[in-house]
Amino acid sequence: MSNHKVPLESLLGDLPEHGPGPVEAVLLKQEIYDGFRMESLLLELNGLEKVPATLVKPLVGDGPFPLVLFNHSHGGNYTNGRKELLNSSTYLQSPSFAKTLTAMGYAVCCIDMWGFNERGGKAESELVKEMLWTGKVLWGMMLYDSRRALDYLCCRDDIDAERIGTIGMSMGGLMAWWLAALDERVKVTVDICGQVDAQTLIDKRGLDHHGFYSYVPGLLKHYTTLEIQQRIVPRPRMSLNGRSDRMCPAEGVRLLDEGLSAAYEAAGKPENWRNVTATGGHMETLEMRVAWQAFLAEHL
Repeated sequence: MSNHKVPLESLLGDLPEHGPGPVEAVLLKQEIYDGFRMESLLLELNGLEKVPATLVKPLVGDGPFPLVLFNHSHGGNYTNGRKELLNSSTYLQSPSFAKTLTAMGYAVCCIDMWGFNERGGKAESELVKEMLWTGKVLWGMMLYDSRRALDYLCCRDDIDAERIGTIGMSMGGLMAWWLAALDERVKVTVDICGQVDAQTLIDKRGLDHHGFYSYVPGLLKHYTTLEIQQRIVPRPRMSLNGRSDRMCPAEGVRLLDEGLSAAYEAAGKPENWRNVTATGGHMETLEMRVAWQAFLAEHL
């Protein structure tokens, strides 16, 4: 039985005290790249280390543009990080998310997560151990950075703060639905190969298919995965998963689909929940790309 006397946010470790408030940003470079405008930024999000970010916008118009926060994947490729927005990964479709989303009229932002790309230097395992010893949780700090990035983006004149979506693959998919569960500014959520039910993962002995980054101490004493995801209801959400993806066990995907279908039905918005099970494994397929583009166009 879950005990919701413990707020979900309180399980995410000791978070920085300096927010909320204005986010300092340094524009390092702006250019035309691959058919869109691009800004390279350095953001002061957490008071511990500055966070590199990439913001891309359509070539035509001054906005305000609807925003998609793109969460990069893990894939064991710590040198990639936010570069995935521009260059994709082997398990993602082409063209890139930057080119695809700006062509649809969206501004898109991606930050480097802790330990990735320009925030490298410490291994994921080292970050987890250091944060545990000092009362922090790596996943909590990742989520904090994402929410502070939204603080910054919502203050920009060229961003429509009332039209915010988020999308990502794998680790980025987990980030998408966790962020939406914690932050109601996210109006539309798309997660690709990130629909992981924690208890099912334990039952299927699939824990070692995932990195250390997303484990929150004591989480299952208080919340099931379904209960966290129900916080998104009734806002539009699409979850896309591969039928043969052992990182997102099919039993867990079905369990969450049943629970969320009931929750959206009870909220009077059954059309706002879409579960897509596609052919394939841990990858974005063309079927998925077509589906999420249509979903975003409809809801954002």
